[in-house]
Amino acid sequence: MEIGLTTFVETTPDVKTGKVISHAERIREVVEEIVLADEVGLDVYGVGEHHRRDYAASSPAVVLAAAASQTKRIRLTSAVTVLSSDDPVRVFEQFSTLDAISNGRAEIMAGRGSFIESFPLFGYDLDDYNELFDEKLDLLLKIQKSEKVTWNGKHRPAIQDLGIYPMPVQNPLPVWIASGGTPQSVVRAGILGLPLVLAIIGGSPRQFSGLVQLYKRAAKEAGHDVTKLPIASHSHGFIAESTELAADKFFPSTQQAMNVIGRERGWGEYTRATFDSARSLEGALYVGDTETVAKKIIHLRKNVGITRFMLHVPVGSMPHDDVMKAIELLGKEVAPMVHEEIGRWEAKGEEES
Repeated sequence: MEIGLTTFVETTPDVKTGKVISHAERIREVVEEIVLADEVGLDVYGVGEHHRRDYAASSPAVVLAAAASQTKRIRLTSAVTVLSSDDPVRVFEQFSTLDAISNGRAEIMAGRGSFIESFPLFGYDLDDYNELFDEKLDLLLKIQKSEKVTWNGKHRPAIQDLGIYPMPVQNPLPVWIASGGTPQSVVRAGILGLPLVLAIIGGSPRQFSGLVQLYKRAAKEAGHDVTKLPIASHSHGFIAESTELAADKFFPSTQQAMNVIGRERGWGEYTRATFDSARSLEGALYVGDTETVAKKIIHLRKNVGITRFMLHVPVGSMPHDDVMKAIELLGKEVAPMVHEEIGRWEAKGEEES
């Protein structure tokens, strides 16, 4: 069971002061957070791609590369790469370069993206949303499998027996499929035999069990060894010395960020009651003291079958010191509890449902 973190490198106004941290300062903070995550023994750190004022990471590979030379063990991934509006050749080149700097710790999480600002920015038509992803994923996987590539498609110029460089340290460079939870996306990942990451940010995480089983069934029917396919989740959360403190610190910025997105997408108001309900054992928020968060991760593993858990913190802008403390608690206290419990299952020969 791998445990790690994700960030969108948020730069929203401070709830109390209204001050907005600069993009440059927040990016430097994130590099410090990745270095700490490595020091406390966490397994993976992911940076999501966005192209808007309230998120500073339009180029995850660059941010991750800044941390790569300062870390030793932690895996470094996009979370996600909006492949539909990018060039798979450049994506592969960037993450292959990151793989070299980190000596084999880079990963690509490829997704359509739930935000659409990159499409007009790079000149793509939203009417081609699904077609773009299918075509570009096909090209990315061809590059992953071969040094020289011959490929022809509709939305990008053809490639005729050309090499893509540098060569990655890992062979192959890992490519994950990121899904918001649609059956079509998990089936595609299963058929292709690619690792799957699910965004579990609302409702009951237990509801995703059916999608995990669908993914495994599709992979097995396509001839892949299901036992070798990792399944990850990405969920919002925060850890502090007490559950009450964690909730009180995490709610204000979360409410602010969720209501901004909610107004853009026509959602209802995000309230403290909504927040507190999601903190229950069956909810999608991983907020609390170390025991509470460990218990929820174990519950997710046992009932859904996740093999990698990534905590997304912060949501909105929070004090850097609070985020650093949450990372320290996740690595030093939560992860050992989770690993100990899973080790106990393995010793008894138990299997998760």
